[in-house]
This record gives sequence, C-alpha cells and structure tokens, in this order.
Amino acid sequence: MAVFNVTSKATGETQLEVTARQFKFVVDEPPALGGEDQGPNPVEYVLGALLGCFNVVIHIVAKERGVTINSLALDAEGDLDPSKVVGQPTENRAGYSDIRVTVRLDSDADDATVQSIIDEAKTRCPVSDNLANPTPVSFAFERA
Repeated sequence: MAVFNVTSKATGETQLEVTARQFKFVVDEPPALGGEDQGPNPVEYVLGALLGCFNVVIHIVAKERGVTINSLALDAEGDLDPSKVVGQPTENRAGYSDIRVTVRLDSDADDATVQSIIDEAKTRCPVSDNLANPTPVSFAFERA
C-alpha cells in the first residue's frame, strides 16, 4: 500500500501553503470569497487533481492497448452550493453536487476504442474513485 502525504501552514485566513514532497503550492480564495487570489481555491484544486489523474490513467490505458495519443485536453466544471460553507441553512451538501469532465483526444484509434479507453480510465483513476465513492476521512486535534 502506497502512502501519500502533504503538510501545510496557514499564511492567512484564506491562504494555506502546502508542501507535497519537494513542491510547495498556495491555496487561496478569490476576492469575492474573502481571499487575495494568490492561488486556486480548494475546490479548484479538486478539479485539477481529477484532471491530472485522468491524464495519467488515460495515457497508461492507451499505451497498454497500443494506441497512440496525438493530443489530449481535459476540462472539468462542477456545481457547488456555497451555502453550507458560509453557515447558511441548506439541504444541499457542502461539496460538489455534480462534476462534468470533457475529454478532447486525438489518436490513431477509432471512436469506440477511444471511448473504451476513457471508460476504463474512469474506473482506474484514484481521484475519480475518491470523488465517486465514500472515503473515510478522520481528523485528529493536536495543540500547536
């Protein structure tokens, strides 16, 4: 079992500096949500993580099948009601209610083969799996 981890430190009320291996990145909110727009917000990173994972897995599956990918572009958009985040009463969940991914892929394979690669990638992408299925998340408190 592989274990992945990141660490972080708050650098403001909406900003967080995250370290993943030797990489650092900033999470922030746009001004409309009280931030300083120093980086993507958390839910944008979720969409980016989904596309990053899907890119890798599509290439893996295509290579396994001997399919050459000439170009690949992925877009994602999601619907999210911010009511719960800001403490307003709502029946809606805090996270995305729907995520839509568009795959633009040019290859030497026919459309049916490309679609089967995409379908298999959906089942093998860890981020897609985490979004589509419940994943236990636990939180522990430690005094700083």
